[in-house]
Amino acid sequence: MNQRFNYRHLYYFWVVAREGGIARAAARLEMAVQTVSAQVRELERALGQQLLKPAGRGLALTEAGQAALRQADQIFQLGEQLPELVKRSAAVGAGLRLQVGLTDGLPKLVVRQLMAPVLQVPDLRLVCHVDEFDDLLADLALHRLDVVLADRGPPPNPNLRLYGHALGSSPIAWYAPTALAGAAQRGFPASLAQVPVVLPSHHAAVRLRIDQWFERHELHPRVVGEFEDSALLKTFAAAGLGVFPAAASVQDELVRHYRVRCIGPCEGVQEHYFAIGTERRVQHPLVQRLLGLQAAA
Repeated sequence: MNQRFNYRHLYYFWVVAREGGIARAAARLEMAVQTVSAQVRELERALGQQLLKPAGRGLALTEAGQAALRQADQIFQLGEQLPELVKRSAAVGAGLRLQVGLTDGLPKLVVRQLMAPVLQVPDLRLVCHVDEFDDLLADLALHRLDVVLADRGPPPNPNLRLYGHALGSSPIAWYAPTALAGAAQRGFPASLAQVPVVLPSHHAAVRLRIDQWFERHELHPRVVGEFEDSALLKTFAAAGLGVFPAAASVQDELVRHYRVRCIGPCEGVQEHYFAIGTERRVQHPLVQRLLGLQAAA
């Protein structure tokens, strides 16, 4: 990109592309058609690529134009959010604000463990959003979130510059409500084919590893429930619905909170935890604290 490129030219192109034509863009911008057209041509000269081409009575985007529009969408959508972001930052005052996205399948007891280093920070203002993985990544890319905690790293995507930072992992174990604990422990793990089993849905990255564990042991469990939300899974399972898998790293809290019993390990199965951000070298001080959790997860 040469020195003649500037964001004013890009903005005029963006409006033309969004409005579907130079005349409509000129009306929106309250400018002469010739002026808008000239600004778009300047951008094309600066980039060395044709961005628009004739299509019937109007214009269409070239492949280069489509690529430019994708980038312009991100740039100017962020610009439109700037006033609200500044307003919110001013409202926080001297406190530190941390906006965290949590995937719906991530165990909530594990989340609390992972976030322990920031919870005692003075003047902390913590905002948590729970949603599906892809939706959280989109919000992260638009800087609506500071970090996403998930059970997997970011997928390769040339349009989203996201970086995964490993926080650690936990082995998985099997737990049972009191009424099912005796039957589940007798002959474990073969007993899991004889008792009702509750599993995370396939939204959770660990589900595939659990299914493979069943295959290795030649087990065909009687699955009576599948849940996207990990807390809901444990609530129903602990109420008597069935035996369930969960992170062994929070076993003491799990047993105390849900009044269940650990009946055995899910050997070879690990649940992994990641912090996903938009920076390879993290700048946000609270996210830096989270990344210091690697040994404790």
